Amino acid sequence: MSDRALAILRSCSLLSGLPESALREAATAARIRPFQTGQVLYERGEVQSTLSVVGTGNVRISSTNPEGREVILTLFHAGAWFGDTVFSPGMPRVFGATAHSDGELLEIPGQDYRALLSRYPEAYPRTLDMLSRRLWSAISVIEDNALRDMPGRLGRRLLFLAETLDGHALTKPVTFKLTREHIASMLGMSRQGVHGVLKQLEKEGLVRFGYGTVTLPDPQALRYYLDRH
Repeated sequence: MSDRALAILRSCSLLSGLPESALREAATAARIRPFQTGQVLYERGEVQSTLSVVGTGNVRISSTNPEGREVILTLFHAGAWFGDTVFSPGMPRVFGATAHSDGELLEIPGQDYRALLSRYPEAYPRTLDMLSRRLWSAISVIEDNALRDMPGRLGRRLLFLAETLDGHALTKPVTFKLTREHIASMLGMSRQGVHGVLKQLEKEGLVRFGYGTVTLPDPQALRYYLDRH
């Protein structure tokens, strides 16, 4: 068991229902996998049930359109987990995962994670809560795409990303490693269209731009703005 593996496990909201003894067991079964920008971590359709936790860096979840162009669906940061097939062994991965920056990933074999839940059933309430939140977030994105205009879709997607990074608290500034091109890919919009909406949000003081980054200074203010418009 490594101290680094234990630290990553402690940072993961999905595992927060497990007692310390269970986290130590998980750390023994886990491995840390370094990655580099652009490295394909998991292919779409791959059949394996690893639970993955981002230790450092960023991982993007994506698919491809009929022309073969990558479409970014979401971005995971340190402490975020993915690999929903861990709960459905034998099912293929619906989406691929690619390193968005240099970093490291902690992987727990699916059979070890499921065995851990069997031995520590007190973790189930927190596990189900996290799965429910992720399902709610996914349905909200679908609803936004169907019912909201361009500013609403873009703003809500930024809030969705903020929630995955800040654990749904949204009580402090949040920064993403994103460009306008990435955001356009997420929303299936043109770069020009995204630029116009972002400039309006920037004028309102709701977003800030750095080199390859987007910051929400006050996510709750963005939520309030979107609710009013």
